[in-house]
Amino acid sequence: MATKTAPAPSGKTGGLRGTLDSYFEITARGSSIGQEIRGGFTTFFTMAYIVVLNPLIIGTVAGGDGKFLGGGDAPDLAKVAAATALVAGLLTIAMGIWARFPLALAAGLGLNAFVAYGIAAREGMNWPQAMGFVVIEGIIVLILVLTKFRVAVFAAVPGFLKKAIAVGIGLFLAFIGLWDARIIQPGVGVPTQFGTNGYIATWPMVVFVVGLFVAIVLLAKKVRGALLISIAAATVLAVAIESALSLGSSIDNPSGWALVVPALPETVVEVPNLSLIGDVDLFGGFTSLPVLTALLLVFSLLIADFFDTMGTMTAVGAEAGLNDKDGNPPRAQEILMVDSIGAAAGGLGSVSSNTAYIESASGVGDGARTGLASVVTGMAFLLSMFLTPLYALVPFEAATPVLVVVGFLMVSQVADIDWKDYRIAIPAFLTFILMPFGYSISVGIGVGFISYVLLQVSTGAGKKVHPLMWGAAGAFVLYFALGPINNLIGA
Repeated sequence: MATKTAPAPSGKTGGLRGTLDSYFEITARGSSIGQEIRGGFTTFFTMAYIVVLNPLIIGTVAGGDGKFLGGGDAPDLAKVAAATALVAGLLTIAMGIWARFPLALAAGLGLNAFVAYGIAAREGMNWPQAMGFVVIEGIIVLILVLTKFRVAVFAAVPGFLKKAIAVGIGLFLAFIGLWDARIIQPGVGVPTQFGTNGYIATWPMVVFVVGLFVAIVLLAKKVRGALLISIAAATVLAVAIESALSLGSSIDNPSGWALVVPALPETVVEVPNLSLIGDVDLFGGFTSLPVLTALLLVFSLLIADFFDTMGTMTAVGAEAGLNDKDGNPPRAQEILMVDSIGAAAGGLGSVSSNTAYIESASGVGDGARTGLASVVTGMAFLLSMFLTPLYALVPFEAATPVLVVVGFLMVSQVADIDWKDYRIAIPAFLTFILMPFGYSISVGIGVGFISYVLLQVSTGAGKKVHPLMWGAAGAFVLYFALGPINNLIGA
């Protein structure tokens, strides 16, 4: 974690620097403009993969009418990538300027797969109708924020559960980093295994190990920009290895790179195609599907969107040292407002619901404390629309070591949980253990909420449960039962 900068003498700073400092509260939060810029770029490089990955998830699935996103008979991944970067950039800048919080947004993983396979690919559906569902869900969440219902639910969550959520997200981040770099892989006879049959057997794995070693050594020595330096160093090594050995993608070579091949591009600048923006049929899905089925699909999107960001902003705020004694980050209402707009904006941009990214914690781990870092991340996303070949140099193996390190930083909050009180310890444990094992932030939060309410009631402490926690737990019970409900009604 970056060392905090000493506050500048009051009244000594003017001009643009003084305006930025005052608006973003840079000095007040123990940061500096340089620290914020560095943290912003660190966040970008740890989540820039979404501009490559989102098109692979939603751009390669045909709708129920046989047409791909954009209406063509074949995938157009460049078009999806451009829209993904545009929406992420604009929303992340909005988060920085309005909420003034170091949180970046982009197309939500998991949500995009659900939109592709669970909605758009259904018989009779098409992509514009699927994106219409996303817009409707976003509008509903926005209404819940405007009425301050969403922030009220967040405030009703007990402090220990907020800490457990942060710990769970730390474990989840570490697992994502290890999995994406294939340091953890599907096993033979066991669910997962380390490396290839227990060995670091490929050059991409070596790049990950080197990146992780650089990150932890620099972090231990309190070097400013430790995480960004590790990404840069590992990327240089990856480019050198690819230039010498031509490993290519793991799709063609099991020993190749996980997603992005770190090869020097032939061109640097490309003009983006933004024709996907606004290709939405808002209510068409309600004519293609039974109304109850359509409502259940919107509800599924709603629950995941509603609670994911609550967990993410808690974890990022805790890592930045910005949360109050109850675990609430500053300007929570504004954070949730931008995130809610992101859901609808993702649908309007035809790139799926956009949501806050836990990878933002990597920028916080590298010193980001204010919304200026988010402005930097957002501008990098907008620039990436034109520089796709250049930023695609960074492979998973160079960026994911940072996620493991940030996971370590966040898990440290486990010490603040009272492990002697089982009514606290058990819901906390279930919350953070199910996030990586279930590969879902929402699942961990849901099981934690339900188990907390049940334990309080069964041990005679039901009066301590906030009414909104009853409602949230009930909503998750319904959410977890959607599969059987769908089967029952033939959806």
